[in-house]
Amino acid sequence: MRQSTRPHAVEKLDPVWDRMRREAEEIAHKEPVLGGFIFTAVLNHSTFEKALVHRLAQRLGNADLSSDLVVQAFEDAIEEEPEIGVAARADILATFERDPACHRYVDPLLYFKGYQAIQTHRMAHRLLHMGRSDFASYLQSRSSMISTVDINPAAKIGKGIMIDHGHDIVIGETSVVEDNVSILQGVTLGGTGKETGDRHPKIRHGVLIGAGAKILGNIEIGHCSRVAACSVVLHDVPPNRTVAGVPAKIVGYAGCEEPARAMDHQVEDIANLPE
Repeated sequence: MRQSTRPHAVEKLDPVWDRMRREAEEIAHKEPVLGGFIFTAVLNHSTFEKALVHRLAQRLGNADLSSDLVVQAFEDAIEEEPEIGVAARADILATFERDPACHRYVDPLLYFKGYQAIQTHRMAHRLLHMGRSDFASYLQSRSSMISTVDINPAAKIGKGIMIDHGHDIVIGETSVVEDNVSILQGVTLGGTGKETGDRHPKIRHGVLIGAGAKILGNIEIGHCSRVAACSVVLHDVPPNRTVAGVPAKIVGYAGCEEPARAMDHQVEDIANLPE
């Protein structure tokens, strides 16, 4: 029986990348002075992965390590884990959906340091598991320096992640952040002292973490919960709850099915909340 060629055609479809290229062409047309930048960052590349690698490498390269060497390492990482490209696309869609300041798919790749920091972490995480721990540590250091987002290469990060503003964020070594989580500026996922081993928070899917929140210790933030701005969370949080305060306490339900998508930070007390 003759095999159909249709699956191969479908595999080549990339609507996210196609839209990014159209948006880049519009930028170059409307702002000719940026034409060279846009061409180098987007239009000169045949795939989203190539553009991603190039953009990150241009940001990370310096006198200590050339961007060409960063490109080579990142290409090795994506070859080892093609899922990096899938996750990076999901992060673009998450940012476009949740951030009212994001007006195009191409904006996070070009301008948003929070997005760029997450993708750098994805590369560093894969390189760490390829035995290149020093390169991974270098990337963590360099990314932290230029973006003020410090994510340990060993931390496990899901897809559909939005880091809004990308400033003053720390995610520790044994942290877990599952899919579709939104994190605002000033957030720390940290330990509580000098203990070793599994010592950092586990953030389940759909969680919204408000600006300045500190979540400390090997605790779990249940799926689709909200952590209010500037809260200090020291104990487990059940699913679908809102916590606020120092130390944080449960003050109500999450208010919606997917707080990370809704991005609603309003906290309203709910009486008779079950224990």
